[in-house]
Order: sequence, then C-alpha cells, then structure tokens
Amino acid sequence: MKTYFFSLLYFTLGTIALQAQNFIEIPLYEPIPDSSNVDIPFIHVYFPPINNGAAVIICPGGGYKYLEMDKEGNAYVPWFNNQGLVAIVLKYRLPNGQHKYPLQDVQKATQIIISHAKEWNIDINKIGIMGSSAGGHLASTLSTRHTIQNRPAFQILLYPVISMDTTITHLGSYHQLLGDHPSKTLVNLYCNELQVNAQTPPAFITLCHDDKTVSPENSIRYYQALLKNSIPAEMHIYPKGGHGFAFNENFKYINPMLTSLKYWLSNTLENL
Repeated sequence: MKTYFFSLLYFTLGTIALQAQNFIEIPLYEPIPDSSNVDIPFIHVYFPPINNGAAVIICPGGGYKYLEMDKEGNAYVPWFNNQGLVAIVLKYRLPNGQHKYPLQDVQKATQIIISHAKEWNIDINKIGIMGSSAGGHLASTLSTRHTIQNRPAFQILLYPVISMDTTITHLGSYHQLLGDHPSKTLVNLYCNELQVNAQTPPAFITLCHDDKTVSPENSIRYYQALLKNSIPAEMHIYPKGGHGFAFNENFKYINPMLTSLKYWLSNTLENL
C-alpha cells in the first residue's frame, strides 16, 4: 500500500480551484492473475476532510478499450470528498473479450474496501458505485449482479452503456467486452436492464438527449426496469451536451446536475 501526494484541478459551481490531496494506491491482486491492456489493476483511495462514513467506487469509461482515468475518474474526487465521501477510483482490467475481468475487479475492490472499512471510517452499508459510459455499464453490472457481501448501497450513472442489445448498445463496448461472436445467453446476461430485481440499489442517472455515442434508450430502458421493480430512481435528460460531459465546467447544465446529485445523494444516504 503506497501513499501519494497528488494535485487535482477541479471546479465547484463554475469556480476553478486547485486542491492537493493524499491518496493511497492498493493493487487489487499480487500478482495480477491475468494479463490485459491494463498492466496492474488498482484502487486509488482519497479521503475527505470531513468523513460522513460513506464511500463511492468510481469506474471510468472508455468503451472497455481504454480508461478515462482523469476526466471520468480523478476529476470526480474533489466533489465527492466535499460531500464527505471517501472517493475510490478503480483502474480495472480491460476485457479484450474476457467479459469476467471488469466485474471481478470491481468485486475485488469492494472486498478490499470492506476489509479496511474500520480503518478508513467507512460504514459498509454506505458503499456506493459510480460509472460513466462503459464505466456505467460496469457499475450497473455490479448493481444488478451483486452478492449480499458486495451489493452497492447506491448507483450513480452518467450517460451509461446499459444494454448489449445490438440495436441500442455501444458496439465498441459490446465487442471489447463480449468478443465477436457471443452467445445470446451471454448477451442477455450483460443486458443490465434485464437483470434488475428487487435488490438493485437506488439509482441516479443523467444523460443528454443528443447523445450520438450511447443511445439514450440505454438509460430509458434501465429506468423503466427500475420503475417496474419499485427501485427508487431519479433520471435527468438534458437537451444538449452529447456524450462524455462528465463534471466539465463547460457543460451547460453542470450546476443543476450537481445540485440535483447533491440532494439525491444526501437523501439516499439518510435513508440507508
């Protein structure tokens, strides 16, 4: 376990600031069990100035081909730390058709966090997950296929890939995760809108109507499945912004989005 000093450029409601933070790096495996395009999967753990006992695992996107570690990982840390959460950025293995790798890594990350919960002042019943784009697919995969031990307390999904239905999925993510000729059974297994059940955690979903990279139908179907199963969910569809807006200050709706997320997260944690 290593401790680093790292500077993050971030914004709060349009104001740019520079915050220097300590983080702990923990490899998921020693040695790594399988080779992949990500050399060593790990978590970076960032602690808030005032800890409210909650934590969030952050899964960057990148179409399961690469990882947007900065824009869809590190850049989210200051906002969550300011809400009192321990923010944990996950560097997971890229699947190259080995579909089990990403899910195994987020499960392992959860296990590590639980094992350090007392030391890090984390309530094991308040560990949530967040993902953007393909990272949203990974986050929703854990949210719908968890065990009792690694069930997320909440899920936050930004412009997520949800389905592997080829009529609406992101085809790059589809091929990277499942390979070129997956069986129908495997495809359905990773159609996360089909895996929602009564134990799926509450969800916050945000996307844009004009997303040409990942069809909004992904989020819509997921929301409908959550609704059908009486899972608390909040979804925001903004008219413009495309794909990959993350927490960028130039996203037109960044202020209302973060305000909505703040209230949703606070209320969700209070009800756990």
